[in-house]
Amino acid sequence: MKAKVLLIEDSKSLATLYKQYVKDEPYDFYHVETGEEAMRFIERETPQLIILDLKLPDLPGEQILDWLVEHQIPSSVIVATAHGSIDVAVSLLQKGAKDFLEKPIKAGRLKTSINLHLQRTKLENLVEDIEQKFDRNRFHGFIGSSLPMQGVYKIIDSVAPTSASVFIIGESGTGKEVCAEAIHKESKRHDKPFIAINCGAIPKDLMESEIFGHVKGAFTGATADRKGAATLANGGTLFLDELCEMELEMQKKLLRFLQTGTFSPLGASSEHKVDVRIICATNRDPLQEVEEGRFREDLYYRVHVVPVEMPPLRERGSDIVTLAKHFLLQYAKEDGKQFTSISHDAESALKSYKWPGNVRQLQNIIRNIVVLNDERKLSLIHLPNQFKSKDNTAGQIKQHSNLVPSQSKEVESLGTPSSPSLPAQNEIKPMWQVEREVIQQAIEYCDGNVLNAAVLLELSASTVYRKKQAWEASSDTNDDYVLK
Repeated sequence: MKAKVLLIEDSKSLATLYKQYVKDEPYDFYHVETGEEAMRFIERETPQLIILDLKLPDLPGEQILDWLVEHQIPSSVIVATAHGSIDVAVSLLQKGAKDFLEKPIKAGRLKTSINLHLQRTKLENLVEDIEQKFDRNRFHGFIGSSLPMQGVYKIIDSVAPTSASVFIIGESGTGKEVCAEAIHKESKRHDKPFIAINCGAIPKDLMESEIFGHVKGAFTGATADRKGAATLANGGTLFLDELCEMELEMQKKLLRFLQTGTFSPLGASSEHKVDVRIICATNRDPLQEVEEGRFREDLYYRVHVVPVEMPPLRERGSDIVTLAKHFLLQYAKEDGKQFTSISHDAESALKSYKWPGNVRQLQNIIRNIVVLNDERKLSLIHLPNQFKSKDNTAGQIKQHSNLVPSQSKEVESLGTPSSPSLPAQNEIKPMWQVEREVIQQAIEYCDGNVLNAAVLLELSASTVYRKKQAWEASSDTNDDYVLK
């Protein structure tokens, strides 16, 4: 079936022009003039894409967008805005719009934007179908149904019944220990101990004792025999987190233990034999650590039998909101607070944030919000300032718009020359002229999209618009950089 695109535009002449632009495109293009007509059409047809004008005779465009969000209409929305309405457009992106076009809309820009978002919608629907087919949004300690997590679940299913060593790689806060526990719980050793050691948190002088134990008198303060993690994990699983933090001498002893299954407690003369499964983890690149001489190559190949890469939170899509809601309800229940839901603008901000601290950072932020507030809905106002900053807004714009053209262009061409040599005196230009040229290059690079140019230049969009309008007014031309 052909995709359906609905244009909500009160100007018949513009609607006729846009229809002419897309008359040869492989989708059905419909037009209504009022908000009431639009809602009736959407309830009857549910288009894949809606192009929404903000100035309608009966209802403001913002109200139509709110209605779409409230009724969970699965249509992507592109907002058509008048020149200079950048602040309104950004607020609508936060409410759920996918992109915006500035009037007058050129044919190429309209067709490109429609095709881009139809393809994106098709891909999102395909991903959703696959996720529903797997139908696993929880797995042991994990919460999330995104494709990256489905891949992790599948690897755990495959490796858990075996005796193979597993090396879990991922950024801090991605759930490496949760992954290790899931492997243990899915294995035949699930009723035996799971012992975790954080190699980065134990002083190097105590590491051997922590893993292998010691006998009385082995060192000053050793007043009694003490079992190490290897003995405690006998029959079960020993998880060595942050393995790349371990000293090279201790890595040598660990390698021998992995190869023979035997060890001598510190200060003991006899050897002990245990049956343990080893799972290791690191937040570093282990191969790079080998190349730089901080990690033994033979140990790397001994433990790196089945690698599991934990995806960072920023790559897990809708899992971000799922996790946030889970933590919100959990902490609200624990603390007797009223929180039950998250507003749409807050969800958008959460999904567009980069999450350098991953799930652990999300958990701490939600905990902080619940402790300091007591409302029914978590809103954008409750989130820390970094979620409302220019960088996060820019990230959201990049997420929802075709920022970089498909042609091979170098971003560096927008800035100053790479050579540090000083120009001749006659080559020096006034600052206003250099500024104008750089901004114009950025706008051309972004195919006329002023908002995207502002993001690349790390300027506020209103500043770029203001300067652009001033130049156009002084030269009496308005066509050079009309948004495509």
